[in-house]
Parts: sequence; structure tokens; C-alpha cells
Amino acid sequence: MSDRLLTVSLRSAPWGEAMARVMAAALAAVDPAQATVVSLRREGDWLIAGERRYDLRAFERVWLVGAGKAGAAMAQAAAAILGDRLSGGIVVVKDDGAPLPAIPGVTLVQAAHPTPDERSVAAGRQIAALLAQAGERDLVIALISGGGSALLNLPVPGVTLADLQRLTAELLACGAPIGAINTLRKHLDQLKGGGLARLTAPATLITLILSDVVGSPLDVIASGPTVADPTTFADALALLDHYELRDRCPPAIRAYLTAGARGEQPETLKPGDPLLATVQNVLIGSNAQAAQAALAAAQAAGFHTLLLTTSLEGEAREVGKVLAAIAREIATSNQPLARPACVIAGGETTVTLRGTGKGGRNQELALSAALALEGLADAAVIALATDGGDGPTDAAGAVATGATVTRARALGLDPLDHLRRNDAYPFFAALDDLLRPGPTGTNVNDLAFVVIA
Repeated sequence: MSDRLLTVSLRSAPWGEAMARVMAAALAAVDPAQATVVSLRREGDWLIAGERRYDLRAFERVWLVGAGKAGAAMAQAAAAILGDRLSGGIVVVKDDGAPLPAIPGVTLVQAAHPTPDERSVAAGRQIAALLAQAGERDLVIALISGGGSALLNLPVPGVTLADLQRLTAELLACGAPIGAINTLRKHLDQLKGGGLARLTAPATLITLILSDVVGSPLDVIASGPTVADPTTFADALALLDHYELRDRCPPAIRAYLTAGARGEQPETLKPGDPLLATVQNVLIGSNAQAAQAALAAAQAAGFHTLLLTTSLEGEAREVGKVLAAIAREIATSNQPLARPACVIAGGETTVTLRGTGKGGRNQELALSAALALEGLADAAVIALATDGGDGPTDAAGAVATGATVTRARALGLDPLDHLRRNDAYPFFAALDDLLRPGPTGTNVNDLAFVVIA
């Protein structure tokens, strides 16, 4: 993995290979198969999930369902643990071009991300049909990871897939954070906001969750299909107003949410609902785990280290400026760390689209940082999406150094123009400084590194 993370700038820097190993260690720490094995194990007739034990002899059938970018690896591990007790299952994963493993008893279905497609709805119907078979003496294990909101859909009556696609595109374009997007999704989909738990009842439900949301609020990850939802129809309408989308969103969506706010449509599953008594949700991996692994690897490589935050949010280009400012502070004053330094930040930024260029939030962060780093020797800001895909590109992020802008201008590139047009991908592609690890099979937000040698 570390070799695939080496860009031109990293190969030429004395600390470049060390930072590639740091990033690889972070990704390895949140490997979804390993996280599943740690959190779910079988001892004869007993299944242990987190801190709870289940007597498999009490169940007639055991089903696997799930959705998310890490679904294939999680399903493979869970199926191996269950062995002959697995009755069947359906898990929907992102169509990223990677080959799917063959898992006995489990059907893997591919769908689109970040905007749902017809396959997402077909998968929703398949899983709903399977859960309709589950009875009181059945056990359902749900595998949920980042991307599940787009990959698994069952729109509410009267709302179409096209409606959801249009709303998703509008929200992404205006830079809405994932919590806001998922509040709306939960109120427009029968599987989100605890909907999957409702369909599973009266069966027992165990959910293993790999977090891709800052702070890991379970009701937001993949829109909380098995978790009580504290948000309301009124909250959803307020978000449409906040982003000035009430008049621009599809009429069917506006009508459904308005009816819901009047009490004419069923609310999402709420805290305290009795059916939650048979539901267990287990968080098995998060951005914090990846960041801690990166921290340990950087320390082992000889860096002075600081974990700045795992709650990094905000406009990508503004965050890039802040991280570059930290680099300058270390370079000039040895504060908050002495050289050689590696500052780590985890979270997820957003991009407000201003142009029609190609890129992603991590590439835009790095481009903004490059402008602020210009001329600073032995310095870098590295931005990495842990799933291997940053926006609608084949890159996970990019590397910016104090020499990036000079190198770009020598090639006739205008970095400020590329930033204005949200066009970071071709900018870094020309420099061969895109991070391209390929699909990683996991997804726990992003990591950013400030490096001063």
C-alpha cells in the first residue's frame, strides 16, 4: 500500500517514504474485515457481538444485510464467522470497478455513489423483501459503513429516485455537511432513520457500524438505518430553508415533508421506541482509530507528533489555509512542535461548487494549502480520503509542498485559477502529485497531515 501512496513530491522528499508508511498504517488500522473480526466472534453455539452474547440455538435462521463502501470485506468476514449458521444475505456496495469476492450464502449488489441510481432502489427492495421473512426466532446482522445512504434506497410513497437524485445534487453543490444531508434523507426513505430496524422487527438485530461521520453519531452514519432518529420533519424543512432549496427542490419532496410536519406522514423511529429493545448497535471503526495509528507510525518514523483533531470540518479551501499556517508556525518558531514535525487532523471538509472543474474536497484542500505554502522549504500538507476516492475522481487526495506553485507555474498552470474553478484534479495530475491508492475497501472520513522536516 505505501508504494501506491508515493507521489513525485513524496519520492523526492527525504521524509516522503516515511509519510507513505504513515498513511498506509492509518488505512490498515481501519481494515473493515479486521474490525469485523475483532467485534464479532463465535464460540461454538455462542455469538459475541461487542459486549453481548447470543445463544445461536435460540434462533432458527441468521441473515446478513448491509450497505456501504466497506460492505464486501465486512460481509466476507461475518460470513466466515457465522459459518454453517448463515441462512443467507444481501449486501449492497459501491460500484468502483473493483472485483467482488464470492461469499457463500451472500449476494453482493453494486450501486452508485454519491448519487443513488436504480440499482440502489432495487437493492432496497431486495433487502426489504428479505427482512419481511424474518420472524421472532430469527437473527439479523446488519453491516453498515460509509456510503450506505446513497447505496441503499427505498423512497417514501410519492417520491421518486429522480427526486432524490436532484435533491442530493443540490445539497452537495451548496456544500451542505453530511448531517444535514442525512436529516433530509432519513425523512424521504423507508429504510433510513431506523426504518431498517422497523422492517426487521420482531427479529433480533445486531448492527456493526464503520463510521464515516465526524464524531461518529450513529444516527447520521449511512442515515442511521437501525438507530433512533432525534430529527424531525420540521428539522428537514428548516434545512431546505437554510440552503434556500424549498422552492427549488422537487415538488413531491416539498409536499411530503410539509405533510409530515403536519403529522400526516409517519415520523422516523424515535428514542425510547419499544422495538429498540431487540436492537444492538456496535461501532467497530472510526476516523479516530485511523488517526491514532497514523500518530504511532509517525512517532516510530522519528517525527514529533500532534493529533490536532478528529473533528475537522469546514470549507476545504479555508481549512487548507489553516493547515498551511500551522506549517509556517512550526517552520518559524518550532511551535506547537519542534522539527521534524507531523501534525495529524481527521474529519471531513466540504466544497461549495463555484466552477465546473474536476476534483474533490481533499484535492481542493491541498491546492489551497499549496498557495499558502509557496516558498516554504521542507514543508507539506497532505490530504487523503480513506476510501481511496475523493469526489468523482480516481484520486484519494493530493500532496502540496512549498515548491508546488513554482513547479506548476513552470508548466504554465495558474493555481489560483484552478482553485477558483474547483479544478484541482488536473492541476495535481500535471504535477504527478495525486494520491492514487485505489479503492481501499474502508471509509472513515479523511486525514490531513502537516509535515515540516
